[in-house]
Amino acid sequence: MKISHKRKVQLKLQKHIKAAKSASAVVAKKEAPVKAVKAEKPAVEQKVEAPAKVVAEVSLTPKQQQVLDIVRENAEGINPKGIGLAAGQEDSKAASWATGALKKLAEEGVVERIQSGNKVLYKAL
Repeated sequence: MKISHKRKVQLKLQKHIKAAKSASAVVAKKEAPVKAVKAEKPAVEQKVEAPAKVVAEVSLTPKQQQVLDIVRENAEGINPKGIGLAAGQEDSKAASWATGALKKLAEEGVVERIQSGNKVLYKAL
């Protein structure tokens, strides 16, 4: 693939993403403000329970789901090589196999990346 073609494709994708973001922002701005209505005190008070842990609905690939399950099993944290080995990968490919999925999961806020010096651990949130 020629570099010029690749650049054109990337520019089109960026324009598409920017257009989608601006369209969603316009829709959000057009919502009418909610008017405050005075309500009388109800006879019975309702208890509202907040969920213990709210995790955003994220569509995960099977590989990402497998990595997430392994991270959740290890509450104290686990490194990428340990995740790859637990998934059954070869010793030489284990860390690189898990790194891509871990990066995406960290961006989505499903796992937490903890770095101390040269060591990197991942913990489930």
